[in-house]
Amino acid sequence: MSYQCPLCHQTLHPQARSWCCDNNHQFDQAKEGYVNLLPVHHKGSKNPGDSTEMMQARRLFLNANHYNPMRQRVLEQLRQYLPKNSALLLDIGCGEGYYTSTFTQLQDQHAELNIHGLDIAKVAVRYAAKRYPDCHFCVASSHRLPFDNQSIDAIVRIYAPCKAEELKRTVKPGGIVVTVSPAPRHLYQLKALIYKEVHLHDENTETLDGFELINDQQLHYDMTLNGQEASALMQMTPFAWKTPHEVWQQLAKAHDFHCEADFSIRVHRRCDDNAA
Repeated sequence: MSYQCPLCHQTLHPQARSWCCDNNHQFDQAKEGYVNLLPVHHKGSKNPGDSTEMMQARRLFLNANHYNPMRQRVLEQLRQYLPKNSALLLDIGCGEGYYTSTFTQLQDQHAELNIHGLDIAKVAVRYAAKRYPDCHFCVASSHRLPFDNQSIDAIVRIYAPCKAEELKRTVKPGGIVVTVSPAPRHLYQLKALIYKEVHLHDENTETLDGFELINDQQLHYDMTLNGQEASALMQMTPFAWKTPHEVWQQLAKAHDFHCEADFSIRVHRRCDDNAA
């Protein structure tokens, strides 16, 4: 396995503690084991991605395993649809590695499988690399994946953006993309604390050019959260910025906050470009 240079798109070759392409672009490997493949002029801001506070909130909530049913359902889909002899699985928007680390369980069926995580937030990737040394992590943009054409067997995209053309470029024919997005009633009770009229999430099915949809299912269940977990979950959401002070206080004091989890989980398979 090798990365692709984010500057010239040539193959990066591993050296002692760095990665280098034939054009002498070099990217050092951090002491935690990850490599930063996000050039300064690609950042868009000084520290792109989630802040330390957002990362800590997400870590607190995820470690309570309220999203574990979804994580296990994604793992089931990978076990069912991951091609034989797969060598590379990429988790886009990996954050602190909560989902990424679980995918190492697939190695009992796919002995050569390497698990990679990618995120634009360096603070999250640093934590993931330090905690999960059996996975490979990089800081990079999901809009230009640092991987060669048709080099990836499976991509997992949980709430993470990525250009459809990048998925088509990097996934092998027969490879898969597993996506998780909010189904209609996801976090309905949190939204009801903020908005007078709660709008359900759209049910539009994403179309990926070059892929066929082979599995489409919904996972719905109820969660019971304590005040700390409910506050952390709100902090993870896009509407955290609109949450008034009194709602934060209400969540912090909660003992049994009931909230729905509702996910759309889809599997797309990369078509063979040479097929008739």
